[in-house]
Amino acid sequence: MVEIIRAGGLLMLPIILCSIVAIAIIIERFWSLSGARISPKYVLAQVWTWLKNNQLDSSKLRELRLSSALGQILAAGLLSSKYGRAAMIESIEQAAAQVIHGMERYLNTLGTIAAITPLLGLLGTVVGMIRVFNEIMLQGTGNANALAGGISEALISTAAGLTVAIPTFMFHRYFTRKVDSLVLDLELESIKLVDALHSDRKVKVK
Repeated sequence: MVEIIRAGGLLMLPIILCSIVAIAIIIERFWSLSGARISPKYVLAQVWTWLKNNQLDSSKLRELRLSSALGQILAAGLLSSKYGRAAMIESIEQAAAQVIHGMERYLNTLGTIAAITPLLGLLGTVVGMIRVFNEIMLQGTGNANALAGGISEALISTAAGLTVAIPTFMFHRYFTRKVDSLVLDLELESIKLVDALHSDRKVKVK
């Protein structure tokens, strides 16, 4: 492995660095974008229980807000529900914007890595081919080792860049779709709460 990295030239270092960052982001996003962490199924049912039993107070709202992303959105809506349907929806949208921003964290970085690693590999190819032509100019075509070294550098860096870029791009697309799906779930759960409470119903927070 070390020999391959050395053969690939200096541009293997930023490609390897990009791969490390991409792996770290992928692991972190798998953890953070878990459906159980973003939109647990029990949250809305728990809110109904508190409302029916007249148990919705400030401590319950704080517990709800800290429980999950969905809980944060529902808590914002409940706090504004007494001001009418429009105010409740506006509060939900503001809270949802913050939640979505957090869900999309690092995805731009992942997309950037997927875009630049093939370019780094291509730059390695260019550098390797320049080295080959320089050797040909200086020594002719008789030095097979020098020529092979330049060609190897060109091919290895290109392969390394594509090896990092392809799975990174796939995970970027996967997480983008995952965020879209989670946002839809959050929207549906929030609409259920808004429609059930109606604009004229007052939610009392003790």
